[in-house]
Amino acid sequence: MPRVRTVFLSDIHLGTRACQAERLLDFLREHPADHVFLIGDIIDFWAMKRSISWSTAQNTVVQKLLRRARHGEAVTFIPGNHDEALRAYCGTDFGGIRVEREWVHQLADGKRFLLVHGDEYDQVTRYHKWVAILGDIAYNLLVRINIWLSWLRRQLGLSGYWSLAGYAKRKVKTALQFIFDFEESVVHSARARGLDGVICGHIHWAAIREMNGLTYVNCGDWVDSCTGIVEHLDGRLELVSWISATVAEHSLEEALAGES
Repeated sequence: MPRVRTVFLSDIHLGTRACQAERLLDFLREHPADHVFLIGDIIDFWAMKRSISWSTAQNTVVQKLLRRARHGEAVTFIPGNHDEALRAYCGTDFGGIRVEREWVHQLADGKRFLLVHGDEYDQVTRYHKWVAILGDIAYNLLVRINIWLSWLRRQLGLSGYWSLAGYAKRKVKTALQFIFDFEESVVHSARARGLDGVICGHIHWAAIREMNGLTYVNCGDWVDSCTGIVEHLDGRLELVSWISATVAEHSLEEALAGES
């Protein structure tokens, strides 16, 4: 299989029932790389304080990343707000995985990008953490409801993946304004450092777009959209969605098994 130069992933949320670890494993198998960047919220310590759901597939994700690090891939972990406890270990190495607060990555074409999770640019997370936690609970509820809706859509013969959480973001004006404000803030930070763009996560809204002469890139998530960013050998960035129009969400039987 063709090798890519770099893989960028964020918001995997290991330790939660909503984490789509099986799809992530498929994605990783199809994308060997020279460098893997884990850009925050890889492990969801917030959710694990309420309840822990750690599947065999999630365990395999950790093992696979460690194995890739041992076999020569450079794996860098930039903690986010859900795994912020690991920020105390920035500058250290765990099994070949380097932990850093942020990073500047140079693409093959010479462009330089700021790599940061992004919660630093979210005023709610920074100054009203309890509101952020309530929002996180509400988001996880929408994702779990979506499992049932996907099953119902299949029974009705409706094809394609439809995201309830994504629909809510598109329809709620305040949510859209939050996304726009967030994007402008992280791009402004990259510009102030004289960089060509930013690659982040945090808001679960995958994108590659030009903003005022800089490139804004968001990895998305592996809870709802199942998206990642790859850098090809020529430096070109691509947003890869691992949910195609013909792939349905978790089955009702899987949801019931998770509840047991």
